[in-house]
Amino acid sequence: MKSIIHFLHDTPVWMLAIGFLLENLLIAGLTVLVGGGLVRIYSARRVTEVAPPLTSLEMRLASTTVLLNSLVTLGGLLLWREGLIQFRAEIGWAMIVDFFVLVIVMDAAMYVLHRLAHIPLFFKMVHRTHHLYDNPRPLTLFVMNPIEALSFGLLWLALLCVYDATWLGMALYLAFNVAFGLIGHIGVEPFPDRWKDIPILKYISTSSFHAGHHQDGAHNFGFYTLIWDRMFGTLEPQDTPLQKF
Repeated sequence: MKSIIHFLHDTPVWMLAIGFLLENLLIAGLTVLVGGGLVRIYSARRVTEVAPPLTSLEMRLASTTVLLNSLVTLGGLLLWREGLIQFRAEIGWAMIVDFFVLVIVMDAAMYVLHRLAHIPLFFKMVHRTHHLYDNPRPLTLFVMNPIEALSFGLLWLALLCVYDATWLGMALYLAFNVAFGLIGHIGVEPFPDRWKDIPILKYISTSSFHAGHHQDGAHNFGFYTLIWDRMFGTLEPQDTPLQKF
């Protein structure tokens, strides 16, 4: 761990910037690869229509998001070097607690941000871009207005500035974030229907849940859970049925 800290502290910023870009390109590539596999495996459980042919605009938007994610990572490094972001090296229960804290806080914050994004002015200026792709493919996770992509990144950095998490807790959260973002944008439902009847699992976001938001923009604003939609009355009145496309 000490060697990693020294590396991040002493390596020239330009070299780390290249490394972060390669890291985010790898994450995007693996996301598309894994997502494509899930689409094939669960092709009989579609919750949206098959995505139309890929366009150059989608590729440009996704590439911009990957670049912005890399800049956010670099921004986090610079904030850490300035002492504005701290992290702990603890393992065990500490990282588990941090993981759940990060999930719940970010879920709540992104719920608020998502609802604000649906205010007509903000929707037209920013969030409408993502809703142009209501029949998603795995790449759609990265297809959004650059302002929106940057907003999510800045929200994450703001949380780290006020909450000193363990580095393993942060790593678990970031992996979880990509996984659930992917699940919401594959257009098929990998989770069994019976999950809705299990007390804890029925509060977890699914592909069907996010597809419901794209079909009805007034409901289902949550990212990881249904907690805030249930609390604030924005949950779709009836569970989104598994649709056959």
